[in-house]
Amino acid sequence: MLLRNLDLDTLRTLVTTHDVGGFAQAADRLGRTPSAISLQMKRLQEELGTPLFRKHGRALKLTEAGQTALGYARRMLALNDDLLQTMQGVTLAGTVRIGAPQDFASVLPDALRQFAALYPRTQVELRIEGNGALIEALDKGQLDLTLTIGFADRKDALLLGELPVLWIASRTFRTQDASLPLAVLGPQCAFRKAAVQELEAAGIPYRIAATSPSLDGLWAALQGGLGITARTAMQLPAPLMANKSLHRLPVLPSFPVALHRAPHGGQNATATPAVDALHSLLSMATQGILADLTYPQRPRILRKA
Repeated sequence: MLLRNLDLDTLRTLVTTHDVGGFAQAADRLGRTPSAISLQMKRLQEELGTPLFRKHGRALKLTEAGQTALGYARRMLALNDDLLQTMQGVTLAGTVRIGAPQDFASVLPDALRQFAALYPRTQVELRIEGNGALIEALDKGQLDLTLTIGFADRKDALLLGELPVLWIASRTFRTQDASLPLAVLGPQCAFRKAAVQELEAAGIPYRIAATSPSLDGLWAALQGGLGITARTAMQLPAPLMANKSLHRLPVLPSFPVALHRAPHGGQNATATPAVDALHSLLSMATQGILADLTYPQRPRILRKA
C-alpha cells in the first residue's frame, strides 16, 4: 500500500479549527476564507479515508476518528516546530538583554540553562536592579525583557501572578523599644513603602534601624537582630522567619509580578526568535515559583524544556 505524505499546513488548520471553535473562526485566525478552510478539511478527510466532523445542531464536532487525527496532528506539529526552533537557535547569533529584581535571581539559572541549550550562539546580558530602574531601562530600549514587581498595569506587562509579602525577622528577634526597628533597602523599594504605609495606617511607631543596597546586606542585618522587614520569602535564609502577621503586625498587601518585553521591531529586532523563547521560559519558571509561594503544600511540578 502506497502511503501519502500529509500536509502540515492542513494539519495546522485542523488544530486551529478545533481550538477556535469552527471554520469561520479559523478562517479569521488564519487569514483565509471559510470556504478555503472547508476545502482543506474535505481533502484531509479524503486522504485519511474517514469522516472527521459530524453535525451537532448548527455546529460541527469532531468524530472519534477526528479526535484521533487531532492528537496525531498536535504531535506532528510539535515535532515540526521543535525542529525549526532548534535549527534556528543553533545558527542564530546575537544578544538578548534581560532584567530582574534581586528577589527573582533564583528564577534565572534554570531558564538561562534551557535557553543556552536552544540558542548556544546567542549571548545574554543580565541586569539585576530595582523595579523602577528596570522599567526605565526597558523604556529607553536598553532591555528586551524584564521581570518586575508592582508594574502589572503597564500595556507591555504579562501578569504572571501575585507575590505574597510577609514580615521577616530573626527567630530570636524581640522588640522592646517604643518604636519598631525596620531593616530596609533604599527609599524607592516598594516593600519598604508598603511596610511604612501599613505601620502609619495602624498608628504603630517605627524607626529605620538598618539600610542596605542589597538583599545580602538586608539578610545580614536581620540575622543580627537589628530589626524586622517586609519582603517576599524568596531566598529566605534559614535563621529567619516569615509570617503575614509576625509579632501581630498588620497584614501586608500582595504585589503583582509581571514580565515585560520591548516592542517587536525595536532596536533588537534580529533577536526576536530568541527573545520569544526566553520570554516563554521565564514565564513558566516564574509562575512555578509563585505557585510554590502561594501554595507551599503543593508538590512542585517538573516541566520539560
